[in-house]
Amino acid sequence: MSDLSAVTDVTFEEEVVQSALPVLVDFWATWCGPCKAIAPMLEEVAGLYAGKVKVMKMDVDHNVEIPPQFGVRGIPTLILFKNGQAVATQVGLLSKPDLIRFIDANSQ
Repeated sequence: MSDLSAVTDVTFEEEVVQSALPVLVDFWATWCGPCKAIAPMLEEVAGLYAGKVKVMKMDVDHNVEIPPQFGVRGIPTLILFKNGQAVATQVGLLSKPDLIRFIDANSQ
């Protein structure tokens, strides 16, 4: 996970809410098959958007405060934050082109 950073309940405020860049947060778990399937795409996308959009992962099994605040019930859930606010949510596995469209449509 070279271009992906982990975010936790403790670091969420600093890493996501206070970020000058839009932040895509992947809410995931180690046991989740679709989460494992989307991980390589998120890695690629993190490289493509380096310096434009931060891509971060939050393990929902180890962080129990933040996910419920944003209605995360199923995983993977991707939430794009801009200026500290959740602006778009996508639940479930996406293709890479759909992932790019989701980011482009909501990060500008």
